[in-house]
Amino acid sequence: MNKSTTIAIDLAKSSFQVCKLVGNHVATEKPFSKAKLKSWLLKQPPCTVVMESCATSHFWGRFCQSIGHEVILIAPKNVSPFRTNQKTDKNDAMAIAVAAKQPNVHFIAVKSVRAQSLQSVDKMRQHLVDTITATSNMIRALIAEFGIDIPRGTSAFGKQIPLVLEDAENGLPDIVREQISTMYWLYQDLIEKKEKITKQLNNEIQQQPECRALTAIEGVGNVNALALYLAIGENGGNFKNGREASACIGLTPKQYSTGGKTVLLGIGKKFACKRIRANLIQGALAFVRAVDRREPKTTKEAWVKGLIERAGLRRAAVALANKTVRTAWSMLNHHQPYRLPETV
Repeated sequence: MNKSTTIAIDLAKSSFQVCKLVGNHVATEKPFSKAKLKSWLLKQPPCTVVMESCATSHFWGRFCQSIGHEVILIAPKNVSPFRTNQKTDKNDAMAIAVAAKQPNVHFIAVKSVRAQSLQSVDKMRQHLVDTITATSNMIRALIAEFGIDIPRGTSAFGKQIPLVLEDAENGLPDIVREQISTMYWLYQDLIEKKEKITKQLNNEIQQQPECRALTAIEGVGNVNALALYLAIGENGGNFKNGREASACIGLTPKQYSTGGKTVLLGIGKKFACKRIRANLIQGALAFVRAVDRREPKTTKEAWVKGLIERAGLRRAAVALANKTVRTAWSMLNHHQPYRLPETV
């Protein structure tokens, strides 16, 4: 493989800008259609192909790997500092090529078809969850304008809405009542579809050996196991070590260093995979609360118990979630099952 040759591709829906560098010399710099890009890549000798990690990047990554190229995916935020002049496809492709040659740029592993499929189904499940929440919030807000309040929680919502629709003397106008009924049936249909897709996804997760192994970690269920598997990479390939994975998810303290002095500022609120982090902390919090109510049975539970006494429940949960990510990276990277902690 000719590693001195780099092909940078600025991905799009129909027009793809290519910048081919041989050493530091620009050999090719022009746009291609999808069909012509495939044909052109097939004619190139094996080399390094670089793309931003964005829509369709994993598809193109798998295609390039199948014809013998080495593929590098870079996060868009690591490419923009190297863009010069105006934002054009040509300048973007050159920036991608330059970013790939930097020593400290973080690369992302190409997902397999299996991993991509699981991620796609999980995205659809999450979309249904978000739509269910949005629909219930809209119904609550609309009927509140007519003086009808519903207690918090999905259980109360499911019980109260039929009663509201049946009560002809609650002041809800007929035209609104009719459409609230339509929205409520939509809400129930969404819940049914969400439960169906969740059941299917759970079955698929249990058939994936890596995900099934991750569920053995304390505070990790099917949702968190899949999230860790996708975020860390099938072989831990998205990160060099567990600390790097935990930092990317947002579970390590931010650092401010100057003059040889380092100050830890707590976990970041902006730069993180917020949904994954929230789910991991919630799972860890459930385990931490269980340990807090009884005597520790293992060395890990004793460690958690000590954290609770020193820092409180929530900080202990964050520390446990941090440890969970590092453990998951080690399991995926070394292809080993979870080793249960020793008993006290």
